[in-house]
Amino acid sequence: MGMKRVVAADVCMAITLNEDDTFAADNQTVIGISGRMQKFSLPIQVRWSDIDQNRHLRHSAYYDYGATVRIACFSQHGLTNLKFEELHIGPILFREEAVFKREIKFEDRVTVDMVVTRATADFARWSIRHHFYKEDGTLSAIINLDGAWIHIVKRKLAVPDSYVRKIFDDFPKATDFESIVLKPKA
Repeated sequence: MGMKRVVAADVCMAITLNEDDTFAADNQTVIGISGRMQKFSLPIQVRWSDIDQNRHLRHSAYYDYGATVRIACFSQHGLTNLKFEELHIGPILFREEAVFKREIKFEDRVTVDMVVTRATADFARWSIRHHFYKEDGTLSAIINLDGAWIHIVKRKLAVPDSYVRKIFDDFPKATDFESIVLKPKA
């Protein structure tokens, strides 16, 4: 059957229908027939300033690229800076680690994806994984991180409202996704 290009006039957006009943709403997001996002990724332009003296991507640039993809995903799905201001919350990280698999050099074309790997039922705590792929499909790096929400006025951890929970629930989940069950405070 192959790929079909479909244009929905009332939506003013082109989508690509795949054989597996998913469709690509844009170049970054693949949405399943259920309406749930199955993939989010962004192509990243490696900048000269991201290269170290060994002529490969400096370690801290991986974290910058992961943050770029995360915030782009949040923003493109309604969690913009203005929305965070309105809700008085923002994402914070407790842990971020990178596993380097293959070098990325200046000329390499790189795509970074994002999946949620763990979360509490209310999405107050969550973990995300980013994969870094070269154009030929080589997995170059993996970033794992644990995060939560902070109330930006009270400066305390916060539970997101239903708007944030719905968006986070729609984010792509890892095949090894796990629910987080927090222990009650004593």
